[in-house]
Amino acid sequence: MLVGYARVSTDDQDLSLQRDALSAAGCEKIFTDTMSGAKVERPGLGEALGFCRPGDTLVVWRLDRLGRSLTNLIELLNALAEREIGFRSLSEQIDTTTSGGKLVFHIFGALAEFERELIRERTRAGLAAARARGRQGGRPKKLASPRQLAMARSLYEDGTHSINDICQMLGVSRATLYRAIKEHRLSNP
Repeated sequence: MLVGYARVSTDDQDLSLQRDALSAAGCEKIFTDTMSGAKVERPGLGEALGFCRPGDTLVVWRLDRLGRSLTNLIELLNALAEREIGFRSLSEQIDTTTSGGKLVFHIFGALAEFERELIRERTRAGLAAARARGRQGGRPKKLASPRQLAMARSLYEDGTHSINDICQMLGVSRATLYRAIKEHRLSNP
């Protein structure tokens, strides 16, 4: 059985073009979503995937209607393959029920893996270069200057102000205040 899935991003867009193409391709059942593809939970897609049985083929008008990214698309198609469900994209003419379609899909998968590895390498190289220049990652500390630390410590040790008052005066959270005092005590025993 051919099962169709159509998606548009906003209510202003119309599903008619996709529905017509899926019907013309022979889809007996069509599921739809009206939401961004970036959303993880897409009820129509969930229903379509739940409806499909081994031997069925999930059909979309274009690849970008199914997956949020190439990685997500590959994960979805691998999950379909594990369940012995085929996949077909009408615009790109990909059909994983044929050997040629499987080949194209595997090439896409290899390209996606290559892209992920390149991103990892660039990230590692950028972090190493930043460390070599003396830069550390992460958010700057709120109580970083010696003056701020001294003020926090004296207000805390004075005992006349509540913790909430000290935090409000310094513009920090309780956790930040306690952490700064603890670090000071450890470094100055």
